[in-house]
Amino acid sequence: QVQLVESGGGLVQTGDSLRLSCAASGRTFSMYGMGWFRRAPGKEREFVAAISWSGGSTHYADSVKGRFNISRDNAKITVYLQINSLKPEDTAVYYCAADSSYGSAWHAPPSSSSAYDFWGQGTQVTVSS
Repeated sequence: QVQLVESGGGLVQTGDSLRLSCAASGRTFSMYGMGWFRRAPGKEREFVAAISWSGGSTHYADSVKGRFNISRDNAKITVYLQINSLKPEDTAVYYCAADSSYGSAWHAPPSSSSAYDFWGQGTQVTVSS
């Protein structure tokens, strides 16, 4: 079992930046690909970004390309989501998730939430205009 805990959310203003963290713990975490998703009020959960265990493969939702950056520190067993130039439409609960499939070690997991085996509880990001 893997436990994921997100942090770093908060109330910010348009144009600010935030770095979200996702700390993992549990029996096994090695070679898991990771992803970030978000759920805005009244909307379905949507994919944001994903990264392979190696860190060499990433991909992003078109809506966040150029503003979001996903990274990881395997020594700290933590994945990060840097969010720049925040907009009110970025307001959402942000979730991290882990993909335990072997392929995610080298290739960023897909955007489908069904590919992920473990989920965190989320961290709220609210952007005021």
